[in-house]
Amino acid sequence: MHEEIQRVAQVEVPVERAKAAIALMADYQGRVTELSRIRREAIEEAAAGGMSQSEIAALLGVSRGRVGQLAAQGPPPERAFFGTDLMTVSLGGKYEAGKAPAEMGEVVAREDLDNFDKLRKLLSTLKLDSKYEVIPPTGIVNLNRDNHVVVCGPRLSPIIAQVLEGDDNLRFQKDQAWHLVDLKTQEVYRSPMDEGGSAGDVGYLARLPRLDGKGTFIYIAGIHAIGANGVVHYLENHLADLYREVRTRRFSTLISCRYDPKTLEVLESKRVSPIYRHEA
Repeated sequence: MHEEIQRVAQVEVPVERAKAAIALMADYQGRVTELSRIRREAIEEAAAGGMSQSEIAALLGVSRGRVGQLAAQGPPPERAFFGTDLMTVSLGGKYEAGKAPAEMGEVVAREDLDNFDKLRKLLSTLKLDSKYEVIPPTGIVNLNRDNHVVVCGPRLSPIIAQVLEGDDNLRFQKDQAWHLVDLKTQEVYRSPMDEGGSAGDVGYLARLPRLDGKGTFIYIAGIHAIGANGVVHYLENHLADLYREVRTRRFSTLISCRYDPKTLEVLESKRVSPIYRHEA
């Protein structure tokens, strides 16, 4: 740490020195935030394991009241489900319909923009900033980075489709319509939208491996775009429980949802498959 500060102090141009100081302060603040999350989680785990606040206080060398303060400070433990720094949310893009090829722009479904807005709000409660990017219609997306959420169906990205083939438990498939299959139970999950037009859908939620093998990313997709909204709704309401189940390990599961056909607002979401863990 001392060397980093000395490096900043030795920058000759004043404005550049100020910029370097600001960048280093942001880095340190990010570390402090993550360390406070780790501390809070550790205290909660100790309490859940049967230790009293007095016992924890004695071992930490602080007062019982201070333990209560530390247990309430910092972001909640489930922040780690997503990441530790600025989050990038990649949204699947496609060409505008009804225009000549030379005039086609890249667009994102209304549902996906709504997903980002809800994810942004959820992430902010975890003390995580976020931004979004549009995956071009070619489907080429860089998966080899930290703090990354991808909201894009396999039909829009061959790279995503390839990664999904590594899930031995759940799979997108297509016959007369796209659907999801539990490869373990052979149960087929079809969208209610394709089975009579009722206002519901099914989505896929997972933590999947990066192509470089150096980490993972959170993946969200629905049979239809609204299915991804159902997954986000589930995360809004069940993130703490899900984090206790999977922590930051790889997994996949399916989420069904029901929504208002007029407003497209998700009314209910629930897990409909087991949580499949991809790691021993």
